[in-house]
Amino acid sequence: MNQVRRRRLIFVGLLVLAAAIAAALIALALQRNVNYLYTPTDVLKGDAGGHARFRLGGMVAAGSFKRAQGSMEAHFDVDDGDARLPVVYTGILPDLFREKQAVIASGSMKDGVFVADQVLAKHDENYMPKEVADKMAEAHRKHAVPGQPPAGNN
Repeated sequence: MNQVRRRRLIFVGLLVLAAAIAAALIALALQRNVNYLYTPTDVLKGDAGGHARFRLGGMVAAGSFKRAQGSMEAHFDVDDGDARLPVVYTGILPDLFREKQAVIASGSMKDGVFVADQVLAKHDENYMPKEVADKMAEAHRKHAVPGQPPAGNN
């Protein structure tokens, strides 16, 4: 093999290697920024991983909301029909936040409690995120809950 071909082959090899490294770094960066949506049942089964950041979706359990007077720290449970998971959030909750309403919280697990850094409440009486609605409908069918399960909107 002559010198010119060898240089071209090395150049193409280095170019392919650089492209592969760049693609791997991009994929790694994108995966770190993805927030997966889990229900309390998924989290308690271990599907959400250890201390990974994720979104928790479900309904605010009736009678579970507690906030000490003068404190910004809110404690409540998120329920999906099969399991309940305690949530702690420090900050101002959305105006539409209520018990027995759909909620999505972003954060991570710490000592068996979901520590949220953002809480989103549904925006009207008919809306529930599709992923949460599908998982809650599955729980309703599993437990033969009478009535219509919540419908998801896109």
